[in-house]
Amino acid sequence: MGADDFMTDEEFPMKIAVLVKEVPDTYGDRKLDLETGLADRAASEKVLDEVGERAVEVALKYADSNPDTEVVLVSMAPATATATVRKGLAMGAGSAVQIVDDALAGADLSLTAEVLAAALRRTGFDLVVAGNQSTDGVGGVIPAMLGELLAVPVITSLNSVQITADSVSGERTLEGGTMTASASLPAVISITEQLPDARFPNFKGITAAKKKPLEVLSLADLEVDPMDADAARSIMITIAAAPPRSAGVKIVDEGDAGSQLAEFLIKNRLA
Repeated sequence: MGADDFMTDEEFPMKIAVLVKEVPDTYGDRKLDLETGLADRAASEKVLDEVGERAVEVALKYADSNPDTEVVLVSMAPATATATVRKGLAMGAGSAVQIVDDALAGADLSLTAEVLAAALRRTGFDLVVAGNQSTDGVGGVIPAMLGELLAVPVITSLNSVQITADSVSGERTLEGGTMTASASLPAVISITEQLPDARFPNFKGITAAKKKPLEVLSLADLEVDPMDADAARSIMITIAAAPPRSAGVKIVDEGDAGSQLAEFLIKNRLA
C-alpha cells in the first residue's frame, strides 16, 4: 500500500488528522504503580497533552483560511478519556476517532504506532500532525514510526509550519543552526512547543462538541493483534522505585575550595 492510498475523497480538498493524547497533568503528582509498572493515571488530574493542543491549533489555523478542510482527531485512550478528546472538538475539530481496548493498557511504542497507523489508514488523511513527544511517555518516536508504517514522508520537531494544498514545510532546530524542510502530501509532521498556544474553547464550541461525531474503534475493528508473535514488542523485566536523593557533598571554603572541588571532580570522573 503506497502513499496515494491515503488521499482523501474529493469532497474535502484537505483532510488533516491530529494525534491527541490524554496525559496526567504536568503540574500534578506523578506516580508509578510498582505492581504493574505503569503510570498511576489516577494520581493527578488528566488533561489533553499541551503539545497535542498546539498540533490541533496548527490544523485549525489552516482550516480557518480554508473552510473546506476537514480536521479529525485520532486518539488511543481508555473509554474514560472521551471527555478529554472532546475538548479538541470544542476547539473546532470536526470529528474524532478514539481507539479503546483493554488490551492496549501499557502498550509499548511499537504497538502504539501500529494501532495509530491502522486507524489513520481507515480514516484517511492528507496530513498527520502530532506533537514531538508526549509529556507522559516522552518517547518522541511515534511520528517517525508512523511515517515508516504508512510509507509517507516525515518531518519532525518543526518550530513553524506552512501548509499548502499539496505540501507542508517548516523550520527545524539543528545543533548550531536551523534548517527548512518540506515534503509533498500526504505526509506526517511533528511540532514542538514553539508553535502558538492553542485557542480556548468557547461556549458555542463546547456545546457543538457534544454533537460532533466521535467514532470508537477496537483492535478487532482495526485488525491489529497485540499478541502477534512476528511483531516487535517490549517486555518489562523489573520495576523499582527511584532511590531517594542523598545529600550532596558540601565544600567549605577555607582557602582550599578550588583544590577540594578539583579532587571531587577527578574522583567522580567528571573532569
